[in-house]
Amino acid sequence: MITIGNGLMRLVLLASSLFLSACATTQGPDPWEPFNRSMYNFNEKLDEYVARPLAKGYRAITPDPVDRGITRFFANLDDVQVALNNLLQGKPGQAVSDVSRVLVNSTIGLLGFLDPASDLGLEKHEEDFGQTLGKWGFASGPYLVLPVIGPSNIRDTVGFAGDWVVNPIYRRVDSATVSWSLYGIRYVDRRADLLGASRVLESAAMDPYSFVRDSYLQRRHHLISDGKSEDESDDFFIE
Repeated sequence: MITIGNGLMRLVLLASSLFLSACATTQGPDPWEPFNRSMYNFNEKLDEYVARPLAKGYRAITPDPVDRGITRFFANLDDVQVALNNLLQGKPGQAVSDVSRVLVNSTIGLLGFLDPASDLGLEKHEEDFGQTLGKWGFASGPYLVLPVIGPSNIRDTVGFAGDWVVNPIYRRVDSATVSWSLYGIRYVDRRADLLGASRVLESAAMDPYSFVRDSYLQRRHHLISDGKSEDESDDFFIE
């Protein structure tokens, strides 16, 4: 298994080459729209026939306290990579807070099934390696819809891979069966939490693809800029 340092370095180099290629051949936020719409439709069918039925079944048989505990368990694992990304972004105070959250929730909070860290005033942060690359000056590159994962772009695709290799499930679970089972539970749990949001999307958007794309780009821009105005932060596509 690759070390974290070597893995991140390879991903940064990959990001650099992909950004240079995209810069030379594309303009605008969505130059690959025909492909992206096809992939979006594929994901919608996958959701309709697989993910949504599984999420509804999961919701039906899982008591609310257990459902919340499972969501917190995976959020606690995520705090490991959140802490690393805060450190890489030059936010040591937030990184210390994130590590403290992991320590508290993994012990007093029973592996994260409870969240006493929030009761102690340790704020939950939302950072990932895609945001870190943005902080380092990498432009986002073209919008890209990934199979199963959904909305992304070149930078966030590389960032997703970076977060994957530092996630405790990937690094600490030796059994492939156990690790993929955990990823499956996490996917279904997240989809169950979004059942209400999908109904809103279906009723509110005349063109769901454009709505999802624009919402994703705006949200990522907001996260990377830490809420600063557009002229104070990085562009969110290559011109």
